[in-house]
Order: sequence, then C-alpha cells, then structure tokens
Amino acid sequence: MNQTLKLTDIIAVGFMLFAFFLGAGNIIFPPLAGQLAGENLLPAMTGFLVTAVGLPLVTIIAIAVAGGSWQHLTKDMPKRAATLMAILIFIIIGPAFAAPRTGLVAYEMAVKPFFVDAVQSHLTIFSIMFFIVAMFFAWSQGKLIDVIGKFLTPVLFVGLMVLAGAVFLDPQGEMIAAQGEYLTHPLQKGFLEGYNTMDTFGSLMFGVLIVDALRQKGITEQKPTAKYLISAACIAAAGLAFVYVSLFYLGATSAAVASGADNGGVVLSLYVQSLFGPYGQIVLSIIVLLACLTTAIGLISACSDYFSSLTPLSYKTWVVINGVACATVANVGLSQLIALSVPVLFALYPVAIALVVLTFLRNKLPNPPAAYRVVILVSLLFALIDAAKVAGVDVSALSMLPLFDIGMGWLLPTAVAMVSMFFIGRAEPQALNQEAA
Repeated sequence: MNQTLKLTDIIAVGFMLFAFFLGAGNIIFPPLAGQLAGENLLPAMTGFLVTAVGLPLVTIIAIAVAGGSWQHLTKDMPKRAATLMAILIFIIIGPAFAAPRTGLVAYEMAVKPFFVDAVQSHLTIFSIMFFIVAMFFAWSQGKLIDVIGKFLTPVLFVGLMVLAGAVFLDPQGEMIAAQGEYLTHPLQKGFLEGYNTMDTFGSLMFGVLIVDALRQKGITEQKPTAKYLISAACIAAAGLAFVYVSLFYLGATSAAVASGADNGGVVLSLYVQSLFGPYGQIVLSIIVLLACLTTAIGLISACSDYFSSLTPLSYKTWVVINGVACATVANVGLSQLIALSVPVLFALYPVAIALVVLTFLRNKLPNPPAAYRVVILVSLLFALIDAAKVAGVDVSALSMLPLFDIGMGWLLPTAVAMVSMFFIGRAEPQALNQEAA
C-alpha cells in the first residue's frame, strides 16, 4: 500500500493542525502580555513561545515517538490513572473551558462591536449558531483535512498575514516601560502566560486526531505516520510563532491607542481599528471568526472521538452532546470562564509537561512504570500547591519552595524525582529467587 502523501496534502495537514491550535486563547492573551511587557518584550515573548509553541511541538513529537496514540503515550501509567487524566484534559479543552471560549471570544471580538446595545440574548443566539456550524463541520471526521486544511485555514492565514504586515510596517505607538511582574521577571511571567493557550493539552489530543486524519488518507504504518505527524507539527509551530511574534509586537506598541485595556481582545480591536479605520473591525471579525471556528471544530471532533471510544455512544452522538454543552457554557461570560480555568491549568499543565519529558527519557529509565508513577504523582502534588495559590488559598507556609513566588514550585521537585528514577532499577528475577531460597 502507498504510504506517501503529496506535498499539498502534507501542507494541508500542517495547516489543519495550525488551525486547530489557533483559537481564542492564542488571539486574546499575546496582545495584553505584549502591552504589559513593554520594553521587556523580548524575554516575555521568549517565555511565552516556550510554553505556547515549543511545548506543543515537543508534545506532538512525543506522540509520534510513543506510537501515535494516548494509549501508547501513557502505557507505563496505571490504566485508570491514564484514563482519568485523559478525561480531565478532554473536559478542559472541550465542553468546560477551551471550546466554549472559542464561541465567547468570537462573539466578544467579531460580533458584539456591531451592536450599539449588546444584550445577553445576542450572545445566546450567536453561541447556538456558532456551535451548530462547528458541529456541522465536525460531523464527518474524514473530511477535516479537506475542509479545514485546504479551505478555511488558507483564508485565515491570508488575514493574519495582512494584519502582521500592517503591524510591523505601521506600528501605532512606542514601547513603554514594563509593568507588574513583567518588570521583575518577564521570562517566567511569559512562560506562565503561555499556559492560557492550553495548547499543550490540545497537542495531546490533536496529535491523535491528526493520526486519524492520516489514516483516512491511507497512511497506516508507524514510520510514515510519525514522519508526517512531525512535519505537520513543524508547519503548525512555524505558523503559531509567526502569529505570536506579531501579536506581541502589536501589544507592545499599543499603549497610545489601547491604554488601560483589561484584556487582549480590547487591545487587538482598538489597534486594528486604528490601523484600518472603519474597515478594521470587519478585517478583525473575519480573522477571529475563522480562528475560533476552526479550533472549535477540532476540539469538538477530538473530544467526541475519545468519548465515543469509552462509551457505547457513537461519535456523531458525542458531537451533538459536546456542541450543546459548549453553547451552554459559553453563556457564562468570558471573564468568569478565564478566572475559573486558571487554577485548573496550573494544576494539570506540569503533569502534562512531566508526561512529555518522560516519553523522551523512557528508553533510558531502568524502571519506566515506577518512574511514571513517581514523577507524575510528584508533579501533580506540587502543581496543586501552585493552583491553590492562584485560586486565592493561603499556602504561604510553603513559600520556602524554590520558584514558589512565580508559580513554578512544581519544577524542582519534579526534576529531582525524574533524576532519582535513573537510580531505581527493576528488581532482577534471579536475585529475588535466591532471596526466597
């Protein structure tokens, strides 16, 4: 059987993955981060790129190395723990946070500005329509590459190219002094800000979705699947880096036109209107609608694919369930949704990072099952402390932990646990028999 893809199909797969990633969080967080970073733009942006581009790319590669599925990636974890972790991640990137956020951001940035007096019913009607369209495109998994990779994403990318070109050719102001934590430790703050994109979680699931899409194109063997998966990840990473750099620079030069904005969506909206005049909002609306829609399609499809494998319900039934849930949660409101998601991200992101690192170290570990159990557990326990802190719980008694003050108290204990696992070998059966005798 032919196990090769045409160049146009490879690019389409990469574009599809890029479109899955580029959604609400990718658009609303970089502009505000850039504005707050100001003259410390470079270190802040570098930290952000590590978690928002580097980690998703490495995660996709880890999935390819492991064998192309969540089961391969977590084969050394207890089965129930691996399933529970997958369910939690799918709930976060699906109906609980990330997917509803696409509808909310699409409404706030692409539709709401056209209403003089926007009311709650406008959001309700829009969210229903938005997720009906997303369900329609997610309905047939086999056509995702053709619909998203060859049609929707190229249009989206052209819009982003126009915006980025205008930002660099005609910046709307000068960089100002850094503010808040971007003044004292911009690199670490940028790193943590990258959590908000949720793209490392997305990678764990989108990688599997890409494998399914490749199978629809006739790629079934492990080696070519890994090759094309990594190719798609590199294309998506390059696209994301391009978008983030331009949005960070947009934010850094936005103080004159968007001073005092409380979120990146406002920064972006005011900046684009300043750049393009009365037509600016139309340009922005097209970009945001396409970006949010493609991500919503990917999230609903990935969640439905996984939940259908755990239950008797079919993929299409889960598409409807997830779509209805997303439309319902979207009516909570953007600020409330972001506030609820942050502690959850602080709790689970370190676990995902630890899992990815273990995948690359697995062949060198003397006892992989023990290593996975210990390292994952340590990362979770210390991440829960960081999560409690951002949720407002008083955990000052643990402030002696290294990097605790910047929300990364999990890092050193996890690294120590990982290193220690190189010195814990598997018990030899022969030695055990001798002891028993």
